[in-house]
Amino acid sequence: MNRKPVELYVYGAEILCPSCVNLPSSKETYEWLEAAVSRKYPNQPFVIKYVDIHNPPEEESVKQFASRVVEEDMFYPIVLLEGKIVGEGNPRLKTIYSELEKYGYKAV
Repeated sequence: MNRKPVELYVYGAEILCPSCVNLPSSKETYEWLEAAVSRKYPNQPFVIKYVDIHNPPEEESVKQFASRVVEEDMFYPIVLLEGKIVGEGNPRLKTIYSELEKYGYKAV
C-alpha cells in the first residue's frame, strides 16, 4: 500500500455530554472505533487519536478544534476523519466506513 494512513481524531471528555447520557463515553467510542476499523480494514494502516477537549495537546489545529467543540456546545464524541466531521454524539460506523473508502480503503 502506497498511501499515507488516514488520520481519525476522536474529540471528547471524561464527563458525558449532557445530551448523551445513555451513550458510551468518548473514550469507549474511541476504543470501539479503533477495533471496528481494524477488523473491517485489516492490514490497511490508519492513525486514530483521542483528544480530551478540556486538556488538548499543544498541536495548534487540534487545540483549536477542541476549543470549538467546547465553545459551540457540540455533541461529543466528535469523530474527525482527515479534518472532516464524520460523527457527532453517536457516530455511525456506516458513515465512517463510507468516508474511509473514499480514501481507497477496501473492506475485507
